Amino acid sequence: MTESQPAAPLAAALHQEQRYADLLYDRLEEERAATAKVLAEVHARGTDGGTRQAATEREALSDEYSRRLAQLDSVESGLCFGRIDAVDGEALYVGRIGLRTPAMDPLLVDWRAPAAGPFYTASPARPSGLARRRHLHSQNRTVTGIDDEILDPRLLREPGPESGDESGLVGEAALLQALDGARTGRMTDVVATIQAEQDRVIRSPLQGVLVVQGGPGTGKTVAALHRAAYLLYTHRSTLARRGVLVVGPNAVFLRYIGEVLPSLGETDVVLTSLGGLFPGVETSAEDTAATAVIKGSLRMARVLAEAVRLHQHVPDGDLPVPLDEEETSVRVPHEVCLRALRRAQALETPHNAARKRFVTDMLAALVRARAEHTQRPLDDEELRHGPRELWRQRSVRSALDRLWPLLTPARLVDRLLSDCSLLAGAAADLLDDTEQAALLRPPGAELTVGDVPLLDEAAELLGEDDSSARARARAARAERAEEERYAREVLQILGLDESGLVEASDLAVGMCGPGAARTTANRAVADRSWAYGHVIVDEAQELSPMAWRMVMRRAPSRSMTLVGDVAQTGNPAGARSWEGVLAPHAAGRWREERLTVNYRTPAEVMEPAARVLAAVSPDQEPPGSVRQEGVRPHAVRCETGSLAAGAVRCVTREHGALREAGGGKLAVIAPDDRVPALCRALPRAATGSGSAALDAEVAVLSVAQAKGLEFDRVVLADPAGILAQSPQGGHDLYVAITRVTHRLTVVYEGHLPEALVQLDRSARGDSPQAHAPWDPDRAP
Repeated sequence: MTESQPAAPLAAALHQEQRYADLLYDRLEEERAATAKVLAEVHARGTDGGTRQAATEREALSDEYSRRLAQLDSVESGLCFGRIDAVDGEALYVGRIGLRTPAMDPLLVDWRAPAAGPFYTASPARPSGLARRRHLHSQNRTVTGIDDEILDPRLLREPGPESGDESGLVGEAALLQALDGARTGRMTDVVATIQAEQDRVIRSPLQGVLVVQGGPGTGKTVAALHRAAYLLYTHRSTLARRGVLVVGPNAVFLRYIGEVLPSLGETDVVLTSLGGLFPGVETSAEDTAATAVIKGSLRMARVLAEAVRLHQHVPDGDLPVPLDEEETSVRVPHEVCLRALRRAQALETPHNAARKRFVTDMLAALVRARAEHTQRPLDDEELRHGPRELWRQRSVRSALDRLWPLLTPARLVDRLLSDCSLLAGAAADLLDDTEQAALLRPPGAELTVGDVPLLDEAAELLGEDDSSARARARAARAERAEEERYAREVLQILGLDESGLVEASDLAVGMCGPGAARTTANRAVADRSWAYGHVIVDEAQELSPMAWRMVMRRAPSRSMTLVGDVAQTGNPAGARSWEGVLAPHAAGRWREERLTVNYRTPAEVMEPAARVLAAVSPDQEPPGSVRQEGVRPHAVRCETGSLAAGAVRCVTREHGALREAGGGKLAVIAPDDRVPALCRALPRAATGSGSAALDAEVAVLSVAQAKGLEFDRVVLADPAGILAQSPQGGHDLYVAITRVTHRLTVVYEGHLPEALVQLDRSARGDSPQAHAPWDPDRAP
């Protein structure tokens, strides 16, 4: 709602839009009831008896109506968020899904449909045939506000609301209104306020790698998530079978964004952090900066490959092998062992797969050696069954396992990082003594995020001895092909083959027995080699070269969206440029879109942030802020040793102000080594180690934990400590400053970093006195 909009026209417009919203919700309820009724009727048919065609039809209809009901249930909040009025007077309502009357007349257009495109792309310069764009704000089912943008000047001469929009920013008033609201602990689904430059990201072609480069507050993540929904909608046949992977920086961030895609009706999306990208592993533990750089280096791929090779060897002389069942021992000549080793290595297949060739050759050699030892002739029966008989003997298996063991990724990585002799042998000429020492740790130590790409690399190098699995797979493929053929025929009979709602392949999976009908997301999560149809990486600048190798394996088609800001790289092993990241993996197959408008961070905060950026990345331009808070960041100097007390005082004041204003979120962001003391000083504040930080009114976070999040107010403690804590300290400080949407307070001891000395320091010399621990229930 613009301030110039008269009260009477506004009331009339609200009444009109509320009536239409009621109509839409009535229609939504009708579709829910009708879909639930049909679904119940399908389920009532039972699963026993009947023909194969009847069973297949039941599966197809159940799948179709279950999907539709889940979609209808997921769009309750903010069902309709916009309207576009054409110059010829036709109005079109835009929302989360499409709805039609029983007579099939359109009531609501899905926001991803081509007809809804002008809602995002039209501007006064290029109105696309629109006279007005209206943003509708609602709470539950009630329309609470209207924001009109006039795109055709002729409308200004007619009775009705005026635009008041002179900035040229599409939807600026609607977006700023959303930003002025308090943080809720969840990312607001701002599909209704997506800007034109974000829309270019969302509707960019599926093929190739799209890099979305944007500074703080430019809506990178919002654009990427809505791009995922848009691609799933417009490329359903391509992506439904393979799914979309979204990789975020940490588990807290994933919970923060987790409600966006489901609210748009998309559920076949895998959300994970890097620490959870390897099946069966979930970790958030971090390495030291020095160790992270080494683990993230591409040299580790060569170290791992050499570690695997060191597990393939033969003795310097003949190999003695005791035969348990015969209470004797035979010897395999050294040259025979060496020939078996070289033959297996020449296959250039993964370790565990090549092991089968080595074991087979060695068992054949043992059969011959036993025959020579017992002085009995070899016959065809002995050659066929002798190897299998010997393999059943524990002593034989043990002898061969010592030469070419069956390895798991976890076992290999753990041995490499805990066995100094293995590491020294594998890392010779690749890592110096200091680097090797930084990697060593006790056996069975907790896995870190930096270990996950090593596990993935190890899995590639090791592979599997998949003889039996391949036999099962051949049989399963034959059965599946027959089921898919039959499912296609049934879908054609039902008239669902062209609907796009049910795929014959998905229906065939559901026909394969109990537990087989898993979603695309469930199947993908359990399969390390799953090739996704599209991969989105948020905070992509944080990935190391080894992490990129892991992610790229999930996207062999190189259909990707990478979202980030190289100016915010905090990982010492992270990106310095997008060219450097993508040249080894997608040379000539990537393009870049830049987001330049900062909708989140006030201009007063961006001033010192820009000075920090200029000091650490002079080649990077900060985004332009479109909003002013009216209050400059405030700096408070504490006496040495009293930083925690000063932070508590600032938190008490800022939290009280938030409560008076109706609530919101406050974060204390500090260097890693300051976080424990601040947590003790603020015992009722949430820590950054879990999702509780999103629900609490006050949280204490490190910079890494705060990355990707936003808060109404931020108390930044010890900026000099952030600057000094790692080689990327300047980038970390830039991140910390730009987490705030309203007011920033800096508390420090000693001196401020040079880039921050121009902050308002009217409280310099104000030494906080001792006081009781912070109490969120006590007024400041």
